[in-house]
Amino acid sequence: MIDIIQILQYSFIQKAFISGSFVAITCSSLGLFLVLRKMSLIGDGLSHVSFGAIALGLFFGLYPLYVAIPVVILSSILILKISEKARIYGDAAIGIVSAVGIASGIILASVSRGFNVDLFSYLFGNILAISNNEAILSIILSLIVLLVIYFFYWDLFSATFDEEYAKTTGIKTNFINTLLTILTAITVVLSIKIVGIMLVSALLILPAVTALQISKKFKTTLFLGGIISLISVILGITVSYILDLPPGATIVMLNAIFFALALTYKKITKN
Repeated sequence: MIDIIQILQYSFIQKAFISGSFVAITCSSLGLFLVLRKMSLIGDGLSHVSFGAIALGLFFGLYPLYVAIPVVILSSILILKISEKARIYGDAAIGIVSAVGIASGIILASVSRGFNVDLFSYLFGNILAISNNEAILSIILSLIVLLVIYFFYWDLFSATFDEEYAKTTGIKTNFINTLLTILTAITVVLSIKIVGIMLVSALLILPAVTALQISKKFKTTLFLGGIISLISVILGITVSYILDLPPGATIVMLNAIFFALALTYKKITKN
């Protein structure tokens, strides 16, 4: 039996717990707004863009996440602009931008075969291998995202439930929509080291939809989503280390288990 206290003595576990906790709460908080606004797919689309951005960084020998953050932010704004100017549905705009992002990543990977192993690690993530700089970056950016959500909470809340009414009350909904997509872009990049490019959208969506099965009050749902996300990340890191499993996939599977339990709870309480 592995001693949990002994595990906590390792610095890489401490970094994983701390940075993972910040990103978990950020993902669940932002994810609730995305789910309620039916924008869940944007996380998946931007994760594909981040694949191309990380490949670009590796191609030029730059730190991948430093390249990914501005590229994914610009892509999130581009999705909005395509939706507005080209008058096409949001999911189609996401599909266009994500397809270009992932295609560019594949081309760069094939042209320069030397970084394929590095790119593979970003596809599936490994929070246990997070560096000091990555941990600090995760904490700082998570705090920025959470502070923005806090200061624009009522604007985000109003625009989420009734955008037309929000406009009549003087809320600049276009700005709020842009802000939400930029926050999503930052959060997607933050989540890459935890669960990887392939599973980022799950970390955004699952805690939110799980909390929605239990509570219908917005603030309670926001709080529950944060708790569920936090537990899944901490427990996922611990289980993955003990059983030698991939951390990202373990975290997502725990989220899926919590979702199944929440559905069962909802069904039982209804009867």
